[in-house]
Amino acid sequence: MTAPITLYTHPWSRGRVARWMLEETGLPYATEVLEYGTTMKAPAYRAINPMGKVPAIKHGDTVVTENAAILMYLADLVPEKKLAPAAGSPERGPYYRWISFMGPVEAMLTAKSTGTLAKPEQAGYGSEADALDTLEGAVRGRDHLAGEHFTAADLFVASLIGFYLQFKMLEPRPEFVRFAQLHAQRPAARRAGAIDDALAAQLQAAAGKA
Repeated sequence: MTAPITLYTHPWSRGRVARWMLEETGLPYATEVLEYGTTMKAPAYRAINPMGKVPAIKHGDTVVTENAAILMYLADLVPEKKLAPAAGSPERGPYYRWISFMGPVEAMLTAKSTGTLAKPEQAGYGSEADALDTLEGAVRGRDHLAGEHFTAADLFVASLIGFYLQFKMLEPRPEFVRFAQLHAQRPAARRAGAIDDALAAQLQAAAGKA
């Protein structure tokens, strides 16, 4: 038996990505929903994540924050699920590459939305055109980014593309739409979405009664 896993999250947060991954693993886990500005910034949670942000997971005594790290950590707990390519395999390189690439892409999209894009030579994400063309090239004509089956790399890239398409922060290039929609149909993605949608409805109802 693995040590207990707790997901710290909010249904309107990037915690949806971590939940999807947990559902893919099939591992049992508990959920602790935190509120923005209150419990998320309280000392009890800052002892887990000093940033006061979600998601985070606690696995026994091990704390993991940042979605990319959470996904890779969880994938390694269930090697039989093949959510990560085998260590030392040729597919391990693109697996790390595309999971890590989404950090600069998110930074670029956030900067663009606030009108604070840096000069390409100063920014880790380079230029907007290069970042988006590279991402499009990664998903063009393929269903999987690291090998011939679904991995955490596909989950992370598809979930973030889907998020930014939903909020119209990413131009709806056909390959972006196709890749996001393809993986959003996975049973684990649907289960995770239903759980978070139900939690969001509960929070909204509670707020209406306050």
